[in-house]
Amino acid sequence: MERPGFGMAVATVDGELCGVGDYQIPFPLRSLAKVFGFALAHAVDSWTGGGPQNPFDPLGALVTTDRLLSRTGDAAGALRAFLSAESGNRFLAEEPEPTETSALAQIVAGSEALDNPVPTVVDHFNRQGAITMSCADLATAALFLARGGVGADGTRLLAREATRRLNAIMLVCGMYDGAGEFAYRVGLPAKSGSGGGIIAVVPNQCVVCVWSPGLDACGNSIAGVAALEAFSTVTGWSVF
Repeated sequence: MERPGFGMAVATVDGELCGVGDYQIPFPLRSLAKVFGFALAHAVDSWTGGGPQNPFDPLGALVTTDRLLSRTGDAAGALRAFLSAESGNRFLAEEPEPTETSALAQIVAGSEALDNPVPTVVDHFNRQGAITMSCADLATAALFLARGGVGADGTRLLAREATRRLNAIMLVCGMYDGAGEFAYRVGLPAKSGSGGGIIAVVPNQCVVCVWSPGLDACGNSIAGVAALEAFSTVTGWSVF
C-alpha cells in the first residue's frame, strides 16, 4: 500500500525552482518515462516519418525503446543519463520490480516493428519506467519542452517541430481517457504516470510537476489534477 503524500514543483525557463510538500521525494516515473524516451530517441536519431504516431500508448512506447536501444546499445542507461543531465541530479535510481509488458511486446514483434529481441526491449522499457525522480527533478528535466526544444546546456535538443509535436501529443493523449476533461479543466500539455506523477508544460514559461499516489478511474493522480487546475486558474496560464 502506497503512503499518502503530495508534492508540487515549478521550474521556470529563467532558472527558478520552487516547491511545496513532498516535492523532493522520489517516485517511479512509470509512463512519464515515455515523454523523455521519445524526446531522446529523436535527439540521437531523427526518425524519418517522426516515429510512432502515439509514443504514449504501450505499443508506441515499445517501438521508441527499441529504436533507442538500437542507437545507443543501452536504452535504460541512455535515458537515465539524459534525465541526470537535464535535471542536474547525477544519482537517479531504479525501483527493483518494474511492471511486465511481455504480451504487448510480442504483439509488436509479430508485426516486425522491433529490431531487437523482445525480452531485451521489455527489460529496457520496464527499467525506464522504474527510474525514480522527485517533482523538482522532473520539472527541471522537462524544461526543454517549455524552451522550444533547448536543453539545460543551452544547445538545441529537439527541433521546434518535434517539440511542438510532443507537446501536442501530451495535450491530446497524455492523460489517458481523461485527456479531454483535463484539457478543459487545465488547458496545458501534460503527461501522467501510474506512480502518481504528472508533468504539465506552460510553453515559454515553466514546467509544473505534481505527485500524489491516489489515482482516479483513468489512472491519473486525483490531487495532482486538482492542483494543476488550481494552478491554471490562479495564473491564467493555458494554451487556449
